[in-house]
Amino acid sequence: MDGFTLRNLALAVALSSMGTAFAATSNDFVDNAAAGGIAEIETSRLALEKSQSADIKAFANMMITDHSKANDELAALAKKNDIEVPDTTTLVKQAKEKILDMRDESFDTAYANNQVKAHEETIELFKKEANTVTDDKVKGATDLKAFAQKMLPALEKHLAKAKELQAAHPDK
Repeated sequence: MDGFTLRNLALAVALSSMGTAFAATSNDFVDNAAAGGIAEIETSRLALEKSQSADIKAFANMMITDHSKANDELAALAKKNDIEVPDTTTLVKQAKEKILDMRDESFDTAYANNQVKAHEETIELFKKEANTVTDDKVKGATDLKAFAQKMLPALEKHLAKAKELQAAHPDK
């Protein structure tokens, strides 16, 4: 598989890593987590369309279900704490604009590799939030910290499954 194809898919999940190192406020965490979740959902929808592999499709369905549920929960927490959530329509449009046509024969490998990378970056974002010292003056900080701590085991499970996919769909 050529690096260009992998980079094309990487663009779709780049939203999940934008500003990961700079997530200093509740709004930054919400923005990055929501964008990452939307990117996971959109790339997984693409996987359902492009892949012929049962394990890729099963993983993609799990990503759509789990990240949709997580995004809904995050949106509810943000609303409860008056934290502005990025507009879902805008995020979906951005994710779709980043997805370029890819050769079908290399899609499964590109998807698996990017799921590993995206989940490693997302886990880093969530660990940072989970380990922050909460400041009661920052609206929603305690709720978001608890959300990040709650989501980490599922994200780590996703990473383990993504690594299994990566091993099952190596570069050709």
